[in-house]
Amino acid sequence: MTTASPKRRRHRSDAGKAAALVAPALAVLAVVIGYPIVRAIWLSFQSDKHLDPATGLFTEGGFAGVEHYLYWLTNRCMTASGEVGACPAGVLATDFWPSVSVTLFFTVVTVALETVLGIGMALVMNHPSRVRSLIRAAVLIPWAIPTAVTAKLWQFMFAPSGIVNSLLGHNIAWTTDPWTARFAVIIADVWKTTPFMALLILAGLQMIPRDVYEAARVDGASSLQTFTRITLPLVRPALMVAILFRTLDALRMYDLPVIMISGSSNSPTATISQLVVEDMRQGNFNSASALSTLIFLLIFAVAFVMIRFLGADVGGRQASKSMKGTR
Repeated sequence: MTTASPKRRRHRSDAGKAAALVAPALAVLAVVIGYPIVRAIWLSFQSDKHLDPATGLFTEGGFAGVEHYLYWLTNRCMTASGEVGACPAGVLATDFWPSVSVTLFFTVVTVALETVLGIGMALVMNHPSRVRSLIRAAVLIPWAIPTAVTAKLWQFMFAPSGIVNSLLGHNIAWTTDPWTARFAVIIADVWKTTPFMALLILAGLQMIPRDVYEAARVDGASSLQTFTRITLPLVRPALMVAILFRTLDALRMYDLPVIMISGSSNSPTATISQLVVEDMRQGNFNSASALSTLIFLLIFAVAFVMIRFLGADVGGRQASKSMKGTR
């Protein structure tokens, strides 16, 4: 009969202590995060208050199966006669797919612009300078302003007689024309959240050893070669994490288009989150839970793809390997 070595027993003891320390935090997370998710999924399979065609009375509760999901995904509604068909105009379900396309459009455009601008701002903030601290403090100002204040600020600027039209010398309908309204939201969002990208990228830049740049300078590498062959590969883990966080945040966009343009579900800037809030205001909490679950699945799928296939290094393993490789 063999006994475990002292090193193995010590390892098991350390693992047990670590599990005991982590257990309270996991329990809190299970209550704070896990319960709302499970509750929302359960509500999504329950029926909302509706008219019973057989009795002509409103009924509540009961198991609805996937009716709420079909309502959103296929615009499936039940008429007053009890027949199932396409939802008429004005029903929230008819705004689902347009809001999905608008949300994805906002996400792709804003994240792309914020990534490019964030890299540029991070390079400027990382460059040794006497005013570097002042530049970093100034960059934080848009990010520190609450989103509601930012939305009202840009709403005033994009008004028909606002400063933007005055500078351009044209009367552009920034808040009423569908496409200009979308670009107005994009401009405001890029202005506010680019500092977030810049700060995350800056953290990655500061982890790159200066010896690498000195060696490249000695070898005669140009600025472009240094950026493409040293800076970008080594900052890639932090860059992908920044893109991941910003993408997940953009998919949940709500307050900026609501305050700047309109809170209506058929607005040209309406996002998926607006439909959830509007459905809850109409008292349809269970169908709103189904839509929230669909948003959760969309965000989870995007996060999985970015982590699994695009190399978003949330755990920091690639960064540590890159740093070891440069030493």
